[in-house]
Amino acid sequence: MEYWSSVFAMILDWKVLVFLPIGVIVGAIIGAIPGLTITMSISVLLPFTLFLDPLPGLVLIFGISKGGLFGGSISAILLNVPGTPAAACTMLDGYPLSRKGRAGEALDTALWASFLGDLISVLALILLAGALAQLGLKFGPVELFALIVFSLTVIAAISTSGLLRGIVGGLLGLIAGTVGLDLVYGSERFTFGSANLYDGIAFMPLLVGLFALPDILLYYFGPRQARKGVGRTAGGASGRLSMANFRMILPTILKGGFIGVILGAIPGIGATASTFVSYAEARRSAPDREEFGKGALSGVAAAESANSGTGASTLIPLLALGIPGDIVGAMLLGAFYFHGLAPGPLLFQNNLDFIHALYITLLISSAIVLIVGRYGTQYIKRIVEVPRDVLFPIVLVLTVVGAFAISNSLFDVWVMLVAGMVGIGFRALRIPEAAFLIGFVLSPLLENNLQRVLIIGKGEMSAFFDSWIALVLYAATVAAVVGRIILPALQEHKLKRQAG
Repeated sequence: MEYWSSVFAMILDWKVLVFLPIGVIVGAIIGAIPGLTITMSISVLLPFTLFLDPLPGLVLIFGISKGGLFGGSISAILLNVPGTPAAACTMLDGYPLSRKGRAGEALDTALWASFLGDLISVLALILLAGALAQLGLKFGPVELFALIVFSLTVIAAISTSGLLRGIVGGLLGLIAGTVGLDLVYGSERFTFGSANLYDGIAFMPLLVGLFALPDILLYYFGPRQARKGVGRTAGGASGRLSMANFRMILPTILKGGFIGVILGAIPGIGATASTFVSYAEARRSAPDREEFGKGALSGVAAAESANSGTGASTLIPLLALGIPGDIVGAMLLGAFYFHGLAPGPLLFQNNLDFIHALYITLLISSAIVLIVGRYGTQYIKRIVEVPRDVLFPIVLVLTVVGAFAISNSLFDVWVMLVAGMVGIGFRALRIPEAAFLIGFVLSPLLENNLQRVLIIGKGEMSAFFDSWIALVLYAATVAAVVGRIILPALQEHKLKRQAG
């Protein structure tokens, strides 16, 4: 009773009860506005969460992420403009339904699919993360080194911009993570004589600059067509999803939720890929598959359930092993460390009450998504059409204030501005920021375990292969890279033979 009293004391903290729904509402609004992204909003608000207790600060971020996954469907259905990349699949059937005057049904479908997909994802997290953490307790320096190499390679290998660009992004992140004083020998690396860099590049200013600034700068200084305002809704949002149609799409929702859980738990895949896998499966098996592309409720259900199904499942490798599964996971990893919490097996040993409180708040947030979607969509859709000329100056001020407020350092503001320029360069060269960020976050862990293995093995390279778990992970790493190169080559060869 004493243990659970401490758990519920954390949950019933007024800051948790206030910031959790605020996070969902803000996420739904941000996700619904084309041009604003969830990663941008989290990167802007994350510095402010550092002044909160760990649970309120983290649930605010979780709420934004969850609300954003649903919010992206609102503009996709009403405006034919996906608010988030993952909502692009929702747009394929959501907007045709809106043009037929069935926008209300489409929004209801997206809401229930998001709620049930997210619920499945949270339950999977609760059931699987602890078991995976138990396995993680068997990991020593050799196994951890192999695991981090595997994670980096998978993220680079499945990069939508190509294998080479993904690897380049990850390597640049690893190099940036080595800036500062070496932990073993104390030597300076890439500090250029600046004492401000002795502790490395500050994570929060880098994050804000890399993800928030490029969108704003490219909006004002990029091609003029980027500044076009969003259009009006194609049709009314009246009408509700009938019970008969709900029963029809329920198997698709459940299937999509499980697809999202499985793919979301694999580092680097994320929500966008999961939605298209789920959509393709639904197009093969859904009762209304003949209507796909013309306005099928199952199409919306498949996309949104898989989308939200990745929400909590991406936390499985983060909480259990300390490996971020996507961009938001990398941001959260930094937030955990700032709050004095180290994700991984020891988190389940030393902070089990925090883990249980987090699980319960995630379940509560699923219900909040349903409430916000049910009663708030009619108001959110009005905010969708607010000009970005009004929104972006506010966001810009918040980025500068947030970067400065972390340590009251003007140097951090300059780090943010430089990171913004780097982010624009990444976009021009199509180098994925996600690979860079995850490489940056994992760089200290990779280097630390590399040094530990070399010290334990007295410099012998055979020390890296002393564990069967490490050998399995090395084999998986090679398979991930080779599969990314060979499979596309075989498909291209097959298409050429068919064409010739």
